[in-house]
Amino acid sequence: LIHTVYQIRYLRLHARVKDDMNMITRSRLPPKFWATTLLVLCLTPSISAFSALPARASQPPSLLRAAPGSPDASYDAIIIGSGIGGLSAAAVLSSTYGMSVAVFESHSTPGGCAHGFEMRDGNGNTYIFDTGPSFFSGLRPGLAARDSSNPLSTVLEMVDEKVDTESYETFGLLFPEGDFIHSPGAEWLTEVGAAAGENVEKVRREWGEVMGALKPLSQAVGAIPTAAIRTDPGAAVTVGRYMPRFATGIDGGPLGTAYAASMLSGPFKDVIDQAGDVSDEKSTVRDWLDLLCFCLSGLPAQGTIAAEMAMMMDEFYDEGAVMDCPVGGAKGIVNALVRGIEKHGGKIFCNAHVDEIMVEEGRATGIRLKRGGAVVRADRAVVSNLSIWDLISTNILDTSLLPSSFTRKAQDTPPCRSFLHLHVGFEATREELDGLQAHYMFLQDRERPVDDEQNSALLSIPSVHDSTVASPGRAVLHCYTPATEPYALWEGMDRRSDVYKAKKEERAQFLWEAIERVIPDIRKRAKVTRVGTPLTHERFLRRHRGTYGPAIVAGKQSFPFPNHVPVENLWTCGDSVFPGIGVPAVAGSGIIAANSIGDVQKHLEMLERIMP
Repeated sequence: LIHTVYQIRYLRLHARVKDDMNMITRSRLPPKFWATTLLVLCLTPSISAFSALPARASQPPSLLRAAPGSPDASYDAIIIGSGIGGLSAAAVLSSTYGMSVAVFESHSTPGGCAHGFEMRDGNGNTYIFDTGPSFFSGLRPGLAARDSSNPLSTVLEMVDEKVDTESYETFGLLFPEGDFIHSPGAEWLTEVGAAAGENVEKVRREWGEVMGALKPLSQAVGAIPTAAIRTDPGAAVTVGRYMPRFATGIDGGPLGTAYAASMLSGPFKDVIDQAGDVSDEKSTVRDWLDLLCFCLSGLPAQGTIAAEMAMMMDEFYDEGAVMDCPVGGAKGIVNALVRGIEKHGGKIFCNAHVDEIMVEEGRATGIRLKRGGAVVRADRAVVSNLSIWDLISTNILDTSLLPSSFTRKAQDTPPCRSFLHLHVGFEATREELDGLQAHYMFLQDRERPVDDEQNSALLSIPSVHDSTVASPGRAVLHCYTPATEPYALWEGMDRRSDVYKAKKEERAQFLWEAIERVIPDIRKRAKVTRVGTPLTHERFLRRHRGTYGPAIVAGKQSFPFPNHVPVENLWTCGDSVFPGIGVPAVAGSGIIAANSIGDVQKHLEMLERIMP
C-alpha cells in the first residue's frame, strides 16, 4: 500500500495519468469497490516504480507510405524481434490503440522460436517443421477469447484473425512402467499408478485432493483476464472492473479468495503440499505433476509458479477440454498475427537487424539498423522482444546509462539449460498415422529427477492431425529434450567441424531411442533428418547460450513487468518478463506491454468489446 501511494504521490506523472485518476475519482462506483480494488492490487506482484512513467495521449496512426521493404522515418511504436511476444504487442498496439507500428526482425522470417523451416528429400517431397512450440490449446475457431484462458486467443480476437486448427483430446505417455494414453479424466493416471505398484484408490484420492486445491486458483486466474492488466495507475480502472468477480466468484468466499491470492505467485509444489492427502513418498500424482511442470516451464513443481499451472490445468482437465493442432504448424499462428498487424497498418521487416536502441536524455527515441546505419524514430515507445541477457549484454543498449545495480541483477538472471532437437521426415501411410498420437511425453527413469540430463523428452508428430505439413505418403516429427541440454557441452565448437557432427550424432541417440518406443523402424523410414543443438538455438533464435528462458524460481524470485528497464519509453516483452515462459505467457507479456503504452479509455473500450 505504501509503495502504491509513493508511486502516485511522488513520481513524475504525465497529464494523461492525472486524467485517468480524475476519471477514477469521478466514478460513481462505491468507495467499497475501490477499497477492494486497491487491496487486490496490493496482493499482486509489486509493479516497478517505473510503471508511473506514462504514455502520451494517443495520436492518429501515421500513414505508412514507405516503399515495400523500406521503413518510414518514424513510427509511433517500434518492436525489436518478432517472437510471439513481439507480434502480440504489435498486434494490440496497431488494432486496439490505432498506432503506427513497425516490427524489426533479424531473421529471414518472423516468429522467433515459433517459426518453421522446410526441407526436401531427393525425390522432391516436402517436409515442414516447427522449431519450437507444438502443444497448443484455447485457439480453435469459434472459441471466444472470454472463454479461453490463453492470452493468444485474446490477441487474435483483437485483430479479428483465426487460426485453422484440428482439435484432439488425447496424447501418449511413454513411462518406464509402460505406454499410456492421457485423457481429460483421471483413469489413465490410476493405470500408471497400478503399473507402478501403487494403490489405485490412493492415486484417485490424491488426484482429487490436488484438483480441489487448484479450483480456487483456477477461478482466480480466470476472474481477472490478462487483457485487463497494465503497469500504471490506470490498472485501478481496467483491473478494477473485474474485482467484484474476483472478490465473489471464488469457492470459499473471502477465505477462498485470500487462499488463492496467497498461493498464485508461489511454487506449484506448495499447492500440492497443501492438498492434504498427497504422499511425500512414492506418488504417481506427484511424479506426473513434476513432469508436467517441467515440460511447460523448464522447472519442476518446486520452481514453477502456481498461477501458470492453474491456467494450464484448467485447459487440460476442464469438462470438454481439448488441445489444438494449428494447420500448417506453428507458422499458422505467426501468419495470423502478421495478417492482423498488416491489416491495421503495421509493418514487419525481416533481415533487419537492430544494432542500437537510441536513448536521448533518459528516453528511448528509436533504433539504428545494422544495414546502412539507418535511424528509425519511435514517437511513443520502443518494445524489446529480446531476452534480458541479449538486451543487456550485446551492446544494443548502452548499459552505462543504466544503474549498475540493475545491470548486475539483469546479467545475473539464472538461465534454464538449452535443448537438443531431432527433426525427422519419414515414410508413413494415413492408416499408420491414424494409429499414433500427435504428442508423447517420454520419461526414462522415475527414480531420477525429472530435470536430469537426458531423462525426459517430448515428441510431436503433427502429421497425425495435419496432412499439410508433408507430401502425400510422408510425415514429420520433432523430438526434443525440454531444457536439459547443457550449453557447456557445445561451447566453443566449430559448427562445421567433424567433432561437432559426431557430437550431434552421439547426443541424438537418446532422442532416436525415445522415438523408437512409438515407431520402432523410424531410422529405416527416415528420409530427411536434422539435429538442432544449443548452438543452433543461439545462432538462429539469438538466444543467450541457447537457453529456454530465465530459470525464475517461484517463491524466491519473480518475473519483472514489461516496464522494468529504467529507460523511459523502453518496454520489454517475451519470456524474460511477467507472466513468464510459454506461448500463452509471452502473448500475455505483449498484451501487457501494449496496454501500458496505450491510453486507458481505449483499453476500456477493448475490454468492453471482447471481455465483457
